[in-house]
Amino acid sequence: MLTTLFKLFVSFLKVGSFSFGGAYSLLPLIEREAVTNNAWLTQDEFLKVLGMVEVFPGAISIKFATYVGYKTAGISGAIAANLGNLIMPAAIIMLASYFYSTYEKNEYAMKAFRGIKYAVIGLVTALIYQYGAKNFEEFTGIFLILLGFALAFFLNLHPAYVVIISAIVALVIL
Repeated sequence: MLTTLFKLFVSFLKVGSFSFGGAYSLLPLIEREAVTNNAWLTQDEFLKVLGMVEVFPGAISIKFATYVGYKTAGISGAIAANLGNLIMPAAIIMLASYFYSTYEKNEYAMKAFRGIKYAVIGLVTALIYQYGAKNFEEFTGIFLILLGFALAFFLNLHPAYVVIISAIVALVIL
């Protein structure tokens, strides 16, 4: 049991340590740790959990850490995964706030931050492709993807409304 708790802690420590760019940038890291490296989730289960964690409020990494940790080792697993997930971002943001205020006018630091931003866009694009390809197998999946996109992009609806509308439409057509 201690070995499992340690693996959960270390896996989510990696996720928390490299989650630059916000919530969706860390999904490939979570997938690698939870599906590929440790087989705590299947690929299909990962995608189902992704859909579930998007519905509930809060940080995606915390919800994934809680789900994976609890599924793997109960409450102690959820605690271990979340501790690993939170330690590095908290330490990094404290350190970063110091360095940012010190080097915010430094051209090289700003270039590095822009480079990280573009890499994160690439990671998110790859995840969207993987997630979307799985759902393009059926017409209703395609329809719901396009509906969500249209509601968010063209009508600029709040994400909560997009989720609620999509859930209602899915209840009717699925």
